[in-house]
Amino acid sequence: MNFLISDTFTDSLARLTGDEQKAVKTTAFDLQMNPAGKGLSFHKLDKAKDKNFWSVRVSSDIRLIVHKTPGSLLLCYVDHHDKAYHWAERRKLETHPTTGAAQLVEVRETVTEIVVPVYVQAELPAPSKPPLFAHRSDEELLGYGVPQEWLADVKQANEDSLLVLADRLPGEAAEALLELATGGKPRAAIPEIQTTDPFQHPDAQRRFRVLTNVEELQQALDFPWEKWTVFLHPEQRLWVDRDYNGPARVSGSAGTGKTIVALHRAAHLARNHPESRVLLATFSDALAHALHTKLKRLLSSEPRLGERIDVHSLESVGLRLYKANFGPVRLATRQDVKGAVKSAAQAISDHRFTLQFLLAEWEQVVDAWQLRTWESYRDVARLGRKTRLPEAQRLLLWSIFEEVIADLEGRGLKTPSAIFTALAAKLAAKKSPYDFAVVDECQDLSVAQLRFFAALGGESPNALFFAGDFGQRIFQQPFSWKSHGVDIRGRSRSLRINYRTSHQIRQQADRLLGPEITDVDGNREDRSDTISVFNGPAPTIVSYADEQEEQSGVAEWLKEQIEEGILPHEIGVFVRSEAQLPRAEAAINEAGIPYKILDEHVETLSGHASISTMHLAKGLEFRAVAVMACDDEILPLQERIETVGDDADLQEVYDTERHLLYVASTRARDHLLITSAGPASEFLDDMMV
Repeated sequence: MNFLISDTFTDSLARLTGDEQKAVKTTAFDLQMNPAGKGLSFHKLDKAKDKNFWSVRVSSDIRLIVHKTPGSLLLCYVDHHDKAYHWAERRKLETHPTTGAAQLVEVRETVTEIVVPVYVQAELPAPSKPPLFAHRSDEELLGYGVPQEWLADVKQANEDSLLVLADRLPGEAAEALLELATGGKPRAAIPEIQTTDPFQHPDAQRRFRVLTNVEELQQALDFPWEKWTVFLHPEQRLWVDRDYNGPARVSGSAGTGKTIVALHRAAHLARNHPESRVLLATFSDALAHALHTKLKRLLSSEPRLGERIDVHSLESVGLRLYKANFGPVRLATRQDVKGAVKSAAQAISDHRFTLQFLLAEWEQVVDAWQLRTWESYRDVARLGRKTRLPEAQRLLLWSIFEEVIADLEGRGLKTPSAIFTALAAKLAAKKSPYDFAVVDECQDLSVAQLRFFAALGGESPNALFFAGDFGQRIFQQPFSWKSHGVDIRGRSRSLRINYRTSHQIRQQADRLLGPEITDVDGNREDRSDTISVFNGPAPTIVSYADEQEEQSGVAEWLKEQIEEGILPHEIGVFVRSEAQLPRAEAAINEAGIPYKILDEHVETLSGHASISTMHLAKGLEFRAVAVMACDDEILPLQERIETVGDDADLQEVYDTERHLLYVASTRARDHLLITSAGPASEFLDDMMV
């Protein structure tokens, strides 16, 4: 007998208290070990439309809903007695007549009405909005996975009722309808798969999992569905399994599953090339740790595969390989560089360059491109730097930078750019330690890091695979990848389906960015057709009179989230920088919620809300997020604006500050609050337009 679990079960389990969850898990293990065990109390649900639904007693008031046939036992739902029974009475498990996928379908006749938003403009009559899908044939809609009994409702749906209706439909049907409504073209309907098991259909595997052992059940019960399964959308699998004749990149807005695609790509390469070694790299140690955890879950049944996949941060990769090829190295910190630039500038007094300008010129030109001679600095194209420099001024600048280079070398210090440049040269002359590299968060790669990957993989088929969102670029200036040997033209794809963030939050956050992003090489990323597959309340944006009023307002909102059943560790509070952390602490203390301030390791703590700066938000997600202290001189940060050393830097400051707010806002799944005290950031006006 197959033992299965559904996403509706893991979702409902997460809403119970800790003690209730423990009791449910014990019952679930008993069911897996021996479904006919004497201690298990099954009860036939006579009112259920689906006669294979049974309830299993967990405690005096908790009931587990299962779907039981001679060949399978499926864990479907768990709740208090009446709610659990009500859920089962409104649903049935069926095989879709066109696609052949197993679906849990809400019984149409139990739904009294589809509620649509109220038209509040009292002086005008409610507009008569046309149905969106009336001209679509039954055959086409069935091909997208729409249940047969919901065809009439789908054909009557307009833009007001669509999102409410989509919540009641299976995921593949909801996604197709939302894509059609926004002018997109859904993937071709998957024909019926030639299998006797409807749970093996790609669409069914998004919501049902067959559990073959106790360890898999343990993971299923300990983690939310999307984290346990390391969810992969059928459309995403196209880019995971494809062969590429050169470097490839997947992009997409926050929540579209780029990291999951990167994980599956690394596993796919290791699985299909048994003698290979695969590097899975990302921006920071914290993100690398999170990737490694997800990879272990993904490969829980193939642990030997994981032994050939190295998961590291970019800095860790550089230091490890440099030590192996050249010996020990001391990494120059930003303070080391700043001190060297300041000393060199003071030693050569006959100039008017500010320290800020010199630091920017060093970081974005000299060190980024690893210029080591006067001729290379004289002739370099200063991409992104608008301040024109005649040759005499460049010569003066070079005399300063020569001192900086000598200072760092004299102390045995190397910048990350120097490390990766040396490695790129080494790899060009010897065999690479890796056959394939998969890079997540690629939008923040530096010039030297990209050169390193170009040397590692070059134009070799399938050797390089990148995942990232240039709307989340917060550390690096844009530059041409093609000029460094990484040409992704024709092998760049955008993910469009957002399964992490509600439609309302995604739509409002997207206003911080343009509908289209184009990189330096002309690769275009269209964000206008991204769709979210679930509904939620609209984000709340509030400008308070002062910090005390903001503190109380945020505290009240946090208490409301707790009262609605959101657990403390499902809450995140973000601020622009460390200087604003006390404002977040004051609000969360007033709400009476335990919390943890995240450091660079970004490890959340169960039972505690998380407080963090926006720079550490990458890779995190919460059911509810408050973004505080979005004041006029904090976002964009006034200190950054005042230290601009070049005209082009000002636009870069504004761009990356927008990206920071976008990153923080899109950590929210269901609820988002954005606040300021006093005059609000101009970015908040953009979000509310």
